[in-house]
Amino acid sequence: MSLNKGEYQILPSILAGDAGKLVEEAHSVDITEIEYLHVDVMDGHYVPNLTMGPDVVKSLKKNTRFKLDVHLMIDNASEMIPVFIDAGADILTIHQEGVLHLHREIHRIKQLGALAGVSLNPATSLETLRWVLPDLDLVLIMCVNPGFSGQDFIESSMDKVKQLAQWKQRDGAKLVIEVDGGIGPANIGKMYEAGARYFVAGSAVFYQSDRKAALHKLLHAINSERTRQGSLQV
Repeated sequence: MSLNKGEYQILPSILAGDAGKLVEEAHSVDITEIEYLHVDVMDGHYVPNLTMGPDVVKSLKKNTRFKLDVHLMIDNASEMIPVFIDAGADILTIHQEGVLHLHREIHRIKQLGALAGVSLNPATSLETLRWVLPDLDLVLIMCVNPGFSGQDFIESSMDKVKQLAQWKQRDGAKLVIEVDGGIGPANIGKMYEAGARYFVAGSAVFYQSDRKAALHKLLHAINSERTRQGSLQV
């Protein structure tokens, strides 16, 4: 399994949906262009919120067509890696701060059959990933402090994306840069320009009256930036 690293994806964050009907909520964002759902797992300790567990991941895997991008925001993530991969995670992202031996856990995720991602909180330096970048499929840059949907975008996260994109180009790394938190039509094009290619969207999709139209609005914003970049290269 591998990511299509030349393309971009919008990943609706099911955390922003109605927790009482998550499968139905997933179907409400089912348009052709959407390949992944983003699933935030929180334990009430690592972050101040408690969300979904492996049974929810199993249900989404069984009852929707989507691949699942599972983000573990939990203490002792090492113990839960095999549990969530067995439940159906296609991408499993752990926090740099949440495991003791990051290199080992990255390779464990891959050995268990999922793609390996690492997430960085807003205050965490990219330097902490320097020696594992060649091993990663994905780096998730948090643009808000994790825990709740609907927070304001932290502007400095764009600089972190730009720096990571520079490292990626310099080192020939094959990873995908993903961003999560406060992503919407006003900034998604700028984040694409900075180097992000996977965009987690929660309130920008699920808090809208017409969710499919909201997704198309985000896609249009990215395509407008791609067109602008193409015109600059002529």
